Amino acid sequence: MEQLSSFTTLRVGGPARKIVHAHSEAELIEFVKAADSAKEPILILGGGSNLLISDAGFAGTVIRVESKGNTLDYDACSGGMIEVSAGEDWDKFVEISIEKGFADLESLSGIPGTVGGAPIQNIGAYGHEVSETIARVKTYDRSKGEVKTFTNTECKFSYRNSIFKEQPGKYVILSVTFQLRKGAQSLPITYAELAKQLSVNIGDRVEVIKVREAVLKLRASKGMLINLENEINSAGSFFVNPILSKSVAEKLPADAPRWPQSDGKIKTSAAWLMEHSGVVKGEKLAGAQISNKHVLALTNSGDATAEDIIELAKRARKKVYEKFGIKLEAEVQLVGVNLD
Repeated sequence: MEQLSSFTTLRVGGPARKIVHAHSEAELIEFVKAADSAKEPILILGGGSNLLISDAGFAGTVIRVESKGNTLDYDACSGGMIEVSAGEDWDKFVEISIEKGFADLESLSGIPGTVGGAPIQNIGAYGHEVSETIARVKTYDRSKGEVKTFTNTECKFSYRNSIFKEQPGKYVILSVTFQLRKGAQSLPITYAELAKQLSVNIGDRVEVIKVREAVLKLRASKGMLINLENEINSAGSFFVNPILSKSVAEKLPADAPRWPQSDGKIKTSAAWLMEHSGVVKGEKLAGAQISNKHVLALTNSGDATAEDIIELAKRARKKVYEKFGIKLEAEVQLVGVNLD
């Protein structure tokens, strides 16, 4: 049986009972229907960048989404409506959109994974989220056996969340349609670290290509670019930034990061909580390691097992809970392992 470690950026994961490769939307639907008819468990696998699979592997059908293609329909009034197949590489799509003269995705440069995975997690970075640019998400509804298209509102996007994440396994994403703005200037820079990198003020607009270059540099400095030569295998940020009630946020030290949310809650930094709980860069547990570049990245230093990585995550999580009473939640998808 094929080892799933070959398909994840962490390079861990045991064997799959069966793995198939869907090269088109029709093949993807066909494979899902066949597995469902056989009552076979399904794991949809994109770029494998946000995934930790157990050493026992997956006792079912793994469907690797490798569908390619996009359409471009530019209108001077509405901007670019681009439908992109789920299997397209996310960062390559961002790069191509910029080359074609479109803006609004520049802050999301360098995020590993596929286009189909982007709306599930509502990926975001440096002050912006993919939900700001998504017009529609085309899916296969496994419960009804039919294709269903969601509007942006129907996707129920929130911080690192969507209807697709809230109802895991129900919908298989086939393609995503983005509405992008034609132009050379970026969205307003809202993230202090990025503004500093660009030597501009919060709220300024910058050439899109310069924002992309700055974001890639920042991500590289934190070990968050998966495919860099000699880069340690990682799944990027392992934990999401917690969103707290005001009462809980008020108990944090004065210097803890605080980002007010539209619902009155407060988002804080998982990395800050970890660093102030005694979690240190370079900390190891067998083959698993806290990245030397960024405390949020748990890495495989070469011979880690999934159990090593989950135990290191548990240890970091416990320190944060004991120090601040806040339970960190995983950003990565956990298959066959858990933090509790």
